[in-house]
Amino acid sequence: MKKLLLSAAVLLATVTLVAQNPYMPLWEYIPDGEPYVFEDPDCPGKYRVYVYGSHDIEISAYCGRDQVVWSAPVDDLTAWRYDGVIFKSDVNAKGNSLLRSDILYAPDVAVRDGKYYLYPNNQAGGRQSMMCVSDRPDGPFTVYNWSTSNPRQTDGILGFDPAVFVDDDGRVYGYWGFEECNGAELDPVNMASVKAGTQIIRNMVSDYKHEGIFRFFEASSMRKIGGKYVFVYSRYTADGEDGLPASNNTLAYAYSDNPLGPFTYGGTIVDARQPDVDAQGNAVATANRYGNTHGSIIEIDGQWYVFYHRQTGTDQFSRQAMVAPITVKVTKDKVEISRAEVTSEGFQLSGLNPLNRIEAGWACWFKHPTTPVEDYPNFKYSGSYIKATRLEDGTTKGAYSLKGNLCPLTNNTAGSIVGWKYLNFDKLKKAKSPKITLHIGNVNAKGSIHILVGAPTEEQGGRHLVTFSLGSTDIQDGFYTIPLNNFKGIKGKKGLYMQFASDTKDVSICDLYDFQFTTD
Repeated sequence: MKKLLLSAAVLLATVTLVAQNPYMPLWEYIPDGEPYVFEDPDCPGKYRVYVYGSHDIEISAYCGRDQVVWSAPVDDLTAWRYDGVIFKSDVNAKGNSLLRSDILYAPDVAVRDGKYYLYPNNQAGGRQSMMCVSDRPDGPFTVYNWSTSNPRQTDGILGFDPAVFVDDDGRVYGYWGFEECNGAELDPVNMASVKAGTQIIRNMVSDYKHEGIFRFFEASSMRKIGGKYVFVYSRYTADGEDGLPASNNTLAYAYSDNPLGPFTYGGTIVDARQPDVDAQGNAVATANRYGNTHGSIIEIDGQWYVFYHRQTGTDQFSRQAMVAPITVKVTKDKVEISRAEVTSEGFQLSGLNPLNRIEAGWACWFKHPTTPVEDYPNFKYSGSYIKATRLEDGTTKGAYSLKGNLCPLTNNTAGSIVGWKYLNFDKLKKAKSPKITLHIGNVNAKGSIHILVGAPTEEQGGRHLVTFSLGSTDIQDGFYTIPLNNFKGIKGKKGLYMQFASDTKDVSICDLYDFQFTTD
């Protein structure tokens, strides 16, 4: 019955994408993603990438009351599939108090002896060490560690942002903590308690409040690569690093010869703010400007990736799953992981095809007219941002739909610049009379959109392709095709940028839904 239901769900919920960033549909919000490659239980011998994360469906708060899984075959990372709800807050038949009000935060998954163990990170009183079990990677998962003495509690030691790692010899290790990094060997029988005769390692890597380079904040994750233990975590950067304010928007790593250390600091894997410099040489955050990130690394079909998340909208409660390629080199004495770039590419490592529709919500680079207020929640955008569009009808929480992606680029005020990195312009090498079609709406002011390729400004080496004027009586919501007369010689992977200009300040000129290149 399970397989029949799953097959029906697959037919209804498979979404054909081009595996860009975000690599899930724009209406889906899965932060804190932990990626794993498991054998497909319905296709023995075939393997899929499964991503386990939180589920931002509360709209005005972090996470939600269910956790879902998305997966894709390792040999086709464009075919992401919604595998359904694997665990949710509810009262079970035995009356144990997994309450409907319980929020489920960043989870992890481990496999031992053919069983899949989910740690949903339920932070309700007495239940933060909750552990669930299933025979399948896509669940459903059932709570396994209810306390025999108190039905409102669970047994175990794992706390905030749990991570569980099963070593090659079958020994089990747990990691957890918020502003303090903890690790311990776990009892392999219950997979949640400290193993008898061992102790919890406090401050396994030092936190950001103490001296040292580690600066641990949260988001523990463990991987074993080439005999080395690689600990991935959210690092709270120091004020002034990369010329930016302090932030917990960075994933870093440390490595060791032992699962509980001591560890050596490795470096940054990805900073979701994407530090850069503007035309005047000033340090700027060009992607996320605030918020957190959480994720890990994995090798898929010979290529290493870092999975993380970004913020969408104007708060921290609509986070989307992101991915970037990295290189990993392990020697006898060192683990070297390259620093990833925040792009629109996702799994499309040769760049997005400009002949396909490019969603505005895939934008990855932003320059704002003024410096924003940083004291969240009083943060205020002064320019373009991606509107969080999560619900099919605007009212039903958690609604899923196969209708198009729609997270428009909005608040496009004078001075805003937005970019998509990267497009593969080799697809247009033989183009005759190339054009670009813009899909716009909510025209509010007279202005123009200057389209450049290669860099966000001409001062930085960008080539100006065309200017599109808005605000006249004949420019309304719809599609507009503009010839490109300065396109000759453009080839390879390059960023595309749009500058918004207007004499009317602090008013959104228009919304941008998508764009597409066309030829004769």
